[in-house]
Amino acid sequence: MKHILKSIFSSALMLVSLTTLAQNQAKDTVKQTRTERYGVRVGLDLHRLTKSFYDDNYKGFEVTGDYRLTKKIYVAGELGNENKTVKDDQLNFTTKGSYFKVGFDYNTYENWLDMENMIYAGMRYGVSSFSQELNSYTIYNTNPYFGQTTITPGTKFDGLNASWIELIGGMKAELFNNLYLGFSVRINYLVSDKKPENFDNLYIPGFNRTYDGKFGAGFNYTLSYFIPLYKSQK
Repeated sequence: MKHILKSIFSSALMLVSLTTLAQNQAKDTVKQTRTERYGVRVGLDLHRLTKSFYDDNYKGFEVTGDYRLTKKIYVAGELGNENKTVKDDQLNFTTKGSYFKVGFDYNTYENWLDMENMIYAGMRYGVSSFSQELNSYTIYNTNPYFGQTTITPGTKFDGLNASWIELIGGMKAELFNNLYLGFSVRINYLVSDKKPENFDNLYIPGFNRTYDGKFGAGFNYTLSYFIPLYKSQK
């Protein structure tokens, strides 16, 4: 009995060893034949696109793109246009303009086999050219006899511009072959802006609202398509 148990144990140990060896060889084979694709991914921001349909005070679009430079690093950017009217209790104004952002994304996600999903962090430098139009403003009077006075000057300020830096965190997941759904959040810091005389840049296309000083925030939902240009065997 002792010899039988010893024989079974030796056989089991050999089987485990052979299985482990086969798995390691399979992993090595996968590693040896893994294909890394490099190319361009272009898409649209679904948030801005859909908001243009349900919000009467907003019209805008954003085109996104990235190019895979290395295994982990992507050159990335966005190009867009916004037309937004803000109606506050004391102020009504319209901002129109275009913007461009360029920077990079670093993919922190380790894909398995030929998957190309992303969980990334990145940075952008953005510039915007726009105009502001003061539609109306309300002067509040503490005297109940006079009440509030609304003034509609229709003053327009052209030739405005701004620049900023964005820190980004996001993800992209492949829905179907070469088709990706993505989401990102952005923290912005205003570097410079040309302000109109006797007014302020309360909204900057591509940057968002500036009511909290130099800091802003934003997000986007993207649907993009990957165009492979070449492959690299790993």
